[in-house]
Amino acid sequence: MKIAIIAPGSQGDVQPFLALGRGLVKSGNSVRLVTNQNYEQQVKSHGIEFWTIEVNMEDIIRSEKMREVLESGKLLTSMARMGNELRENASLLAKRSLEACREMDIVMAGISGLFTANSIAEKLGIPLIQALNIPFTITKAFAGALLPKFPRWLGGYRLSHRLTRQIVWQAYRPTDKVIREQVLGFSKSSFFGPFKSDSLKNGPIIYGISPSVFSRPDDWTKNIHITGFWSLDPPDNWSPPSFLTEFLQDEPLPLYIGFGSMSSKSPEETAKMVFQALNKTNQRAVVYSGWGGLSKTELPDNVLMVESVPHSWLFPRVRAVIHHGGAGTTAAGLTAGVPSVVVPFHGDQPFWGHKIEKLGVGPKPIPRKKLSILRLVKAIEKVINNKEMSENATRLCSKIQAENGIEEAVSIINDTIDN
Repeated sequence: MKIAIIAPGSQGDVQPFLALGRGLVKSGNSVRLVTNQNYEQQVKSHGIEFWTIEVNMEDIIRSEKMREVLESGKLLTSMARMGNELRENASLLAKRSLEACREMDIVMAGISGLFTANSIAEKLGIPLIQALNIPFTITKAFAGALLPKFPRWLGGYRLSHRLTRQIVWQAYRPTDKVIREQVLGFSKSSFFGPFKSDSLKNGPIIYGISPSVFSRPDDWTKNIHITGFWSLDPPDNWSPPSFLTEFLQDEPLPLYIGFGSMSSKSPEETAKMVFQALNKTNQRAVVYSGWGGLSKTELPDNVLMVESVPHSWLFPRVRAVIHHGGAGTTAAGLTAGVPSVVVPFHGDQPFWGHKIEKLGVGPKPIPRKKLSILRLVKAIEKVINNKEMSENATRLCSKIQAENGIEEAVSIINDTIDN
């Protein structure tokens, strides 16, 4: 079968679909990944057809305005800013996605491409599968992904999910209006979103989340599945650079520090803060520069800076991971069985930071706007000295590695296609 996956956005939006796409290809399906031009080499290296939407996401993330918004940690402001960026590219996104999905048997999307995929599936009359790695289905079991500390007494957790959906939808609504009216020839969606449409309400929903991390809520319907994490193995022809393997062999075992695609207003200051915390704790670290621009002209001997290394390979070889709390990085840390320190910027990142703390595999998250040398030092000392935290991470890792999220997801998708 021919499957199109619409996944614009950052590395965290794309990587789960690289893993899932590889699994679908191995099971005999043809997979086309519709995403930003930044990922062409990466997508092709995993044997998946690449279809660009001709937008450079790195340029958007690294813009001065976006860096300021992300570092502020203001959820509504950051969502509104991202909504503005999406609206400017809405027509191009829709046209390229529509072209990519013609003659496809099925379209899939996560949250970043969900509403676009829903409208295109409607236009072409093909099924939509929601493939998510962030909770987006209403439940009374836990709070919404954008409101992890929502008080249960204030209308219950179900309200927090409705509010989460509206925060995402209202940021995207101007983009949806352009796509539906100017490209697809439809009327605009309801002010409150297309959540009652048959494809979003009754179609298959698969979650690339470990059931050992989130038990399936009892109030979810039968069309909703939790499969396990979609972990991405390195490309078949990938091998680690010698300078990295040599650094990992020295003592003490290093930490990993990286904030993914999250930008900082002053990357040099962020680097300085990180390096001082490492010196005060006598630790070594592999530091990921990433789109965040974390950089330093002259690196200390206890730091190795890398551009891109597969988390599934690197994380089991470090002592702990310090990261922004993206869903994919969080999953990689849990799968590796190492403690995490989460420094959330915005979006669902505080949700994952709270989850890490609740699971007992990391300390209380440090919001990016509150990050300081002292707070980072205390967090590092906790993850390297707390034996219980390490044991919790090891036990959870054993459960997660016994699961096969990709195989389970592929089975569900193939069954959906066959039926």
